[in-house]
Amino acid sequence: MRVMGLDFGSKTVGVAVSDPLLVTAQGIEIVRRKEENKLRHTFQRLEELIAEYGVDRLVIGLPKNMNATEGERVEKTRDFADRLSRRTGLPVIFEDERLTTVAADRTMMEAGVRRENRKEYVDKIAAVLILQSYLDRRQMQGE
Repeated sequence: MRVMGLDFGSKTVGVAVSDPLLVTAQGIEIVRRKEENKLRHTFQRLEELIAEYGVDRLVIGLPKNMNATEGERVEKTRDFADRLSRRTGLPVIFEDERLTTVAADRTMMEAGVRRENRKEYVDKIAAVLILQSYLDRRQMQGE
């Protein structure tokens, strides 16, 4: 059993998976698309990764505003999650993703990744942070 973490963005989806013991999250890929509403390839690639890693549930970052309100980006994320869940039959858990992109950027800066190269990795690292947050909370609750 593994869990997949996703950072859904307007043109990319960062993807991470847990280890089989549900302790750590590893970034595996960024699925890119040319247009925001063109999701067919994205869904197809995610289904391939779900099968490859034996994923049984999805954790998707919910991009709430800093004051905890939900805007247009949350609506698009919920729509994406609903469509992906219907296609795969897997349950979706939402994880608050406020500041994950900032944390991912800071992590890369501290690791010495050049500014122009950070954009290449930020979505994958954000997916790792989203999934790791879920795994840590789950472990603290004794699940």
